[in-house]
Amino acid sequence: MDRLENEVTLKLFVTLSKAHRTITDLVKEDIKKYGLNTTEFAVLELLYHKGDQPLQQIGQRILLASGTITYVVDKLEEKGYLLRKPCPKDRRITYATISDQGRALLDDIFPKHQIRLNEIFAGLNIQEKNDAISLMKKLGLYADSLS
Repeated sequence: MDRLENEVTLKLFVTLSKAHRTITDLVKEDIKKYGLNTTEFAVLELLYHKGDQPLQQIGQRILLASGTITYVVDKLEEKGYLLRKPCPKDRRITYATISDQGRALLDDIFPKHQIRLNEIFAGLNIQEKNDAISLMKKLGLYADSLS
């Protein structure tokens, strides 16, 4: 690699890192207003939009360790936002299902959260957002192939 490519690569890394941190901080701040942390919100949002999920697969879907998922599911169950439901066909599998209380919470907060996300990403037009999605996906898939 030549010097210019090294400089551009480093600048891209720093820029992506700063943007990620800033966006993540804003999203955390928004979610915190609703009495949830980002992991709790991610689990509820998954169940809200995708339906019942095996506990073993939630971690894979939102990129968390299984021990963390158990803890988060316990907390959400204590708050009354989700329920554990045994699989009728396989006793080894337990599903997480959003409760009526959890659904009511997401019915209330998700539209507000979507508005906040739109505000956070309003610095890009639709074409730029689509371009960013394509580029980040391409970069992520390539980086993933290196591991």
